[in-house]
Amino acid sequence: MSQNTLLFHEYYHQWMKLYKEGAVRKITYAKYQQTYKQLRKLVPNLRLCDLNRQVYQALLNTYAETHEKQTVLDFHHQVKSGILDALEEGLLTVDPTRKVVIKGTITQHHKIKYLNQQQLTKLLAQLNLGEELSIDYFFLLVAKTGLVHLDLQ
Repeated sequence: MSQNTLLFHEYYHQWMKLYKEGAVRKITYAKYQQTYKQLRKLVPNLRLCDLNRQVYQALLNTYAETHEKQTVLDFHHQVKSGILDALEEGLLTVDPTRKVVIKGTITQHHKIKYLNQQQLTKLLAQLNLGEELSIDYFFLLVAKTGLVHLDLQ
């Protein structure tokens, strides 16, 4: 299929299967699949060769109408990865993701936030686990077992 007829969501699907399938965790790959479904829904007829900054910003704006800013940012990062590879392959001549503005809805009810693996590793590295019992041992116990849920809001 030539560059002029290749749909953007088709390119993304091919890219995702080639570069991400088997290379990332299943949960991460499921997010790429969800991003692909959104692209197919939001821009079903967008050809890769027609992707420019204005079109990409419009895509993000449409997605942002029904998603929070962090979700839009995650979506953008996943789509941008594929786009940068298309740029590297010469399928695009300019980076349509450059200087985009991330928008999103504001909601009052947020899900409970947890530390990610990197944040947890940093926290554990800061603990002072000396001879005497301290609050640091409590944090270690919670981190290793998931024993309690702390509502720190």
